[in-house]
This record gives sequence, C-alpha cells and structure tokens, in this order.
Amino acid sequence: MTTGMWSKRTARVLAVIILGFYGLDMLMLGGFNPWTLGLRLVWALSLLGYSAFSSELPEPWARWLEDLHIVVIACSVVGLVGLTGGTRSPYFVLVPVLPLANCLMYRRSARVGLLGGAVSSLGTFALGWMTEHHLFEALFRMSIVLAITMFSTYLAQQVRRTQGSEQEVSLERARRESLELLTVSEHRRAQAEKLAALGRLASDVAHEINNPLAYVGSNVDFVRDALRRPGETSPEELAEVLEETREGLKHIRQVVADLKGFARMDAREPTECALAEVVGDAVKLASLRLKHVVRLRVDVPESLPTVFVVRQRLVQVVLNLLVNAGDALEEHGARDGEVWVRGFGEQGCAVLLIEDNGPGFAPHVLPRLFEPFFTTKGPDKGTGLGLSLSRDLVAQFGGRLTASNRPEGGARLRIELPLGVKELEPRDPGGNVEVGAVRPVL
Repeated sequence: MTTGMWSKRTARVLAVIILGFYGLDMLMLGGFNPWTLGLRLVWALSLLGYSAFSSELPEPWARWLEDLHIVVIACSVVGLVGLTGGTRSPYFVLVPVLPLANCLMYRRSARVGLLGGAVSSLGTFALGWMTEHHLFEALFRMSIVLAITMFSTYLAQQVRRTQGSEQEVSLERARRESLELLTVSEHRRAQAEKLAALGRLASDVAHEINNPLAYVGSNVDFVRDALRRPGETSPEELAEVLEETREGLKHIRQVVADLKGFARMDAREPTECALAEVVGDAVKLASLRLKHVVRLRVDVPESLPTVFVVRQRLVQVVLNLLVNAGDALEEHGARDGEVWVRGFGEQGCAVLLIEDNGPGFAPHVLPRLFEPFFTTKGPDKGTGLGLSLSRDLVAQFGGRLTASNRPEGGARLRIELPLGVKELEPRDPGGNVEVGAVRPVL
C-alpha cells in the first residue's frame, strides 16, 4: 500500500485491538507482565505514528518512516512470541504470516516485504534455537518464513502490475471518452456558429433569391398571357423568355445548394483540398452579404499545393473572416470599401491573407480578439465566437490564425496551413507576393 495508506481512524481501531489482546497475555503468563505490555504499546504507537506522519513527510523521509515502521512491527511480534513461549506460543503463527501481511498492506515496493521478511526470518531462527535448541529445526523454520517472504513479494508485485494495468486501461478509457466528448462539443459549437452565420446572412439570402424570383414570376405571367392570345407573340420571343426564366431558376437553385453545402457537417475527416476551391466556396456565400457593401477581390492561384483539412470547416473560417471584414467596413461607413483575399506559399506553408481598407483593430481590441464571447458588434450581429472558433479550427489543421493591422491602414487576418511536398508559389525578394492581375469578383 502507498504511503499514508492507513487512515487515522483505522490506525486507532487497530491500536485498540492490539492493546486489548494484552488480556490474553495475562492469561497465558498467569499475571501482569510489563514486557509484553511494552511491546504492544510500541506496536500500537508505531501504527499511530505512521498514519499521522507518513502522508505529510517528503518522499525520502516517508520511505524511511515506512521502513522503520515495518522493522518495529516485526520486532514487536517476534518479541511478543518469544515472551509467550517461543515456537510453542499461540502467537507464533503471526511470525510466518507477517511477511505476507506486510506485502499485501504495503504494496508500494518489494523492499518493504523483503525487509519485514528478513526480520521475521531471523526472529524465527532465534526463536527456534532458543526453544528447541536444535540447529536443523531452527533453520527449517527460518526457510519456511523465507519461502513465504519470497512468495509474498512475488504476489505483491503481480498485484501491483495488475493494478497498474487496470489503472492504465481506466485512464485510457477516460481519455478516449474525454476526446469523444470534446469532439462532439467542438462539432456542436461549429454547427451553432454556422447557423448563427446563416442567420446573419438571412436578409441578404432573401434578397438574392427574391430578385430572380421576381422576374421568373413576371416571365411566367408573360408566357401565360401569350398562350391565351395565340399569334401575338413569336416562338422565338417565347423561347427567349423561357431561357431567362430557366437562368433565374438555376441561380436560385445554386444559392440554395451553396447554403445547404455550407450548413452540412457530414465531413469530419480531413482530405486534400485546393485553397482556390475553398476560397471560391466561401466567396459564393460571402458575396450574398458583401456585394451590397464592399468590393471583394480574390487572388488565390489554382497552382497552390493542396492542404490537408476538413473542407467545410475551412470554408467556414474564410467565410467568418470575410463577413467580419464586411461588417467592419459597413459600420465604419466606408464608401469605397474593399476586401482582398490573397494566397501564396511561404516556407512550407500555404498562406491566406484576408485584408480590408477599414479602420483596423483598435489597440485595446487586438489582444482580446480571439477570446470567446468577446465582440465589438451589437447583440444582433455577433456571438463573439466566430474568431475564437476560427482560430481553433485552423489549429486543428496544424495551422495558425493571427491578426494585425496593415501598414497602409485596415485589418489583416493571416491563415497559415502546412503544405505537402509540392513547390510553393514564388515570392519576390522583398517578401511580397508575386501576383498576376487581380481578379475583381464583385
């Protein structure tokens, strides 16, 4: 058993039992014997002292106290047996049993069992020689105690190993359960933030759908009236109207498909993804919000090596950063607001920069930017979890999300993701990205 195994209550109960058996000593010896009473007092005080101080002492001192405690118990038992008849004492059975008891009760190390067994073996030899006056008899009894000691030590060692294995299995099970709970919690948090993002996009989605829906309805009315008055409208004109209607329906279907793909959280395993495609998906959704607020410009080369991520979650990260940039520019009231998304390779990483020409981050905001529930937006525009979740998701992919202000003014969010073995995008000596013509998206 480990240091401090004995509780004070248990030690007190055992001390009372040890002292209580002094009445049996008096019956065997025919009266009061101060030596047996003294040995029982030493035995009881050893138990009380060990329970009181073993858990409070530093490790080296606790081990010395335990060793002393074992020796005192063994000497007390051997002395008690010697005073009550030696090998013929009814207490003699305690001597060979003592090593086994020590090994089972003090299982921290084999040293405790061997130490107690050594004292018991020597005591057995002394008791046998004093009682029988026969060397062979004394050696035989000592060999029995030694055998019991070795068996007890081996048994205690097996018990320690079994307990250690069970503890490792229990810890591993607890670790796996914790990881599963953490995964579920992270999944739910990401889903909640996605729904919050969709809620913030709701009015823009409605506007994006209502525009084509209005002229689809108008074209249907035109076709209906034309069919009621045959000959007034040429087939070519009807075909043109139906083609416009078809394009409007296709646009509505695409908006709905983009939203469904974004909201779906089926994919949990990372796969190889092209950054240009990820950014493209995010831009489709962000454009519902940004096209009426700012100009969005994207330069993410398709030749960038792939990254190993969960695609939908990286789309969510880019979307969060784009929408945040649009909100900041709208609140600032910038007339010529612009947001840039740039991608390039840098020292084994793929880098995405989301920048704007807004007011940037205030000095007191920047250190707290990624704190959960910290937001400078109103309660109807933000939960304070977007940036915190985005940083956590990027970290899950082995990357890093950082924030800073542009020297020219405005905010800059930088996503770094580890690359594979493909070559990186070239950079000019000054550290700037070599880009081609910037493609205006909106």
